[in-house]
Amino acid sequence: MTDENEAEQRDRSTPPVFPVDPWCVREPEFSLDHLARTESVFALSNGHIGFRGNLDEGEPHGMPGTYLGSFYEERPMPHAEAGYGFPEVGQTVVNVTDGKLVRLLVDDEPFDLRYGTLHRHERRLDLRAGTLVREVDWTSPAGQRVRIRSTRLVSFTQRAVAAVEFTAEAVDRPARLTLQSELVANETLPHRSGDPRVSAVLDHPLVAIGRHTNGRGAVLLHETRASGLRLAAGMVNEVDTDVRVTVDTDSADDWARTTVVAAVEPGQPVRLVKHVAYGWSARRSAPALRDQVAGALSGAQFTGWEGLLAEQRAYLDEFWRAADVEVDGDAEIQQAVRFALFHVLQAGARAERRGIAAKGLTGPGYDGHCFWDTEALVLPVLTYTAPDAAGDALHWRWSTLDQARQRARELGLRGAAFPWRTISGQETSGYWPAGTAAFHVNADIAAAVERYRVVTGDTRLEDEIGLDLLVETARLWMSLGHHDRDGKWHVVGVTGPDEYTAVVADNVFTNLAAAHNLRSAAAAATRNLDAAGRLGVDLEEVARWRDAAQAAYVPYDADLGVHQQSEGFTRLPEWDFEHESSYPLLLHRPYFDLYRRQVIKQADLAMAMFWFGERFTPEEKARNTDYYERRTVRDSSLSACVQAVVAAETGHLELAHDYAYEAAGVDLRDLHRNTADGLHIASLAGTWVALVNGFGGLRETDGRLHLDPQLPSGITRLAFSLRWHGHTLRVEVHTDEVVYSLPHCVDGEIALVHAGEEVVVTSAEPLRRKIVPRLPLLPRPVQPPGREPLHRASGPR
Repeated sequence: MTDENEAEQRDRSTPPVFPVDPWCVREPEFSLDHLARTESVFALSNGHIGFRGNLDEGEPHGMPGTYLGSFYEERPMPHAEAGYGFPEVGQTVVNVTDGKLVRLLVDDEPFDLRYGTLHRHERRLDLRAGTLVREVDWTSPAGQRVRIRSTRLVSFTQRAVAAVEFTAEAVDRPARLTLQSELVANETLPHRSGDPRVSAVLDHPLVAIGRHTNGRGAVLLHETRASGLRLAAGMVNEVDTDVRVTVDTDSADDWARTTVVAAVEPGQPVRLVKHVAYGWSARRSAPALRDQVAGALSGAQFTGWEGLLAEQRAYLDEFWRAADVEVDGDAEIQQAVRFALFHVLQAGARAERRGIAAKGLTGPGYDGHCFWDTEALVLPVLTYTAPDAAGDALHWRWSTLDQARQRARELGLRGAAFPWRTISGQETSGYWPAGTAAFHVNADIAAAVERYRVVTGDTRLEDEIGLDLLVETARLWMSLGHHDRDGKWHVVGVTGPDEYTAVVADNVFTNLAAAHNLRSAAAAATRNLDAAGRLGVDLEEVARWRDAAQAAYVPYDADLGVHQQSEGFTRLPEWDFEHESSYPLLLHRPYFDLYRRQVIKQADLAMAMFWFGERFTPEEKARNTDYYERRTVRDSSLSACVQAVVAAETGHLELAHDYAYEAAGVDLRDLHRNTADGLHIASLAGTWVALVNGFGGLRETDGRLHLDPQLPSGITRLAFSLRWHGHTLRVEVHTDEVVYSLPHCVDGEIALVHAGEEVVVTSAEPLRRKIVPRLPLLPRPVQPPGREPLHRASGPR
């Protein structure tokens, strides 16, 4: 291991900043060094509005951020050398009008943590209340001491609404407190791009088109320069205090400010409640958006601050009732999985037919784009815990179907080619080997459609949009694939999940995912003959889909006894891990060198064994795991959770626990050193995947629910709930026994397969089954030097 790698390993083991707590994430003291990171961790969102966890006063900051789902600006797409089919226009999420700001002046000095004396500063993200609470005790440079408490929420129940309660009081002697509640557009952002064209787009991206003020609030109207999106942001302020106050509101094109001035004695608080609302559209007029926001603000005032808190808690109580995961024996993973579920919910709960971005609405990373991560990791979690949000996300994909059809035609293909990365539905990946060639995104979408039907038992989505998506993605695969002279069906010139092995023939995951897509489309067309006929599907086309799926080629190296990740992979030169090991490799080595060697960025064949496990024998899974673990460097945050699942299935439970621990800590411990740009929403979903699919053994195979739980020694009990066909199934796993029950069902039952045994769980009484230990067929696999999973602090290795 090089000195650089040793330093990296030590850095990865740095104790967490946040104390371990089962239901909150707490920052016990202020750290300017960690400010950008905590802004992401403490972000609040409902899928429509996203507030980064910036300080109320706005400064200091790491990255100011207020985002609206799918609100973006277009920008030039730079290409060193242009080529046919290369996207010419990129898309970047816009930092919209900031409504979080509440500035404070104590006498004539601004409250700023960089000055004066800070006695106490704590922030708490409450995962049950859905709020961010901040408490501060500060003395100004002039010696005036004040206490401040703020509580912030982004409402799950009132989609367009966010709110802040801000209270300030003098401690030792009388003071004049001035509170400035603001809306600010076109905030100055840190420089993030070396391309001056991109920087120009992000510099003042909003053009003022109107403003309206009243005594205690305002609405600002803006539009983007190129994408043509219009935005309305409004606020209304309520003041509660026993002392005399003056309240005044003024505004300009890019800001509005309500100022509250009060002279207080010690112990006399001034309380401000700020309601904020947002709306945007590409079609609706500015007056319509203004009125929409005004209506949302009136609704928020009618509900009141206490009412908003109560609604938020009730919404989350219902979510946790059917989604909570309980982990005994590993307090860090317990905290992390609830943090993960909370942020996954925030990313999708009220997105309502907008895309779920890789960073959610927590930061500007990846320019706010959506990837295959959404369907591959986020939607499986939402389908089992918040199925309405999953259905809305699939409706968004369907809304972009015409663009996907156009992209397929542009590439000379039939059907629909969904984009690798996008906000609005257009392909915006400028690097085609990892972008355009990663056609598996289409099968991932199809898999999400089929999973939704299987898990919910609801056929309405298939009737409304699912059949369209399945048919058009199936047609894409038929134009990509071909039968050879022996009748085998191949897909060549594609990139699988592993972006270090690009533009290959017969990637196993891609071929199996395509076959699943074709079978699902054939079955859906057969169930919906009339609707399929309207799409031009006939029995001959369905038969071709089934023939291709049946003949899909899966490369196998008989000499080594392992599947080849793609045709010829096991015959490529090996990577020199001892001497070429500065990670992530893509920042230190040219792509062409990565492409021609046996080095893997993220779990690829492991993903195939996870999703399509019935296509592999236990012996094949064991040998494949042993072979590919040695070559996987996990330069992607999407890898650890998948490797946790496969390690658990092959009997390497302690290794699986280490991988689960790493997946759980990707943002709370900032393992990739980029949490400042926003949270890794898919990796957060992967925490649930590692626990529920991994140690719970959850699969949905052939339309049936399968569970085969096993616990590592460091976890003594694992309990989780799943939504299945309208019921909530509770699964409680102990070391030697699992208990299945329907705690919230008066009269119902769920048929499932436990460790190969068909059983029925009824509401009458819990069903208990013994757990037979699953022993590994091979010794624990090794990883590349320096790429062992992050080892948890306690428990045997």
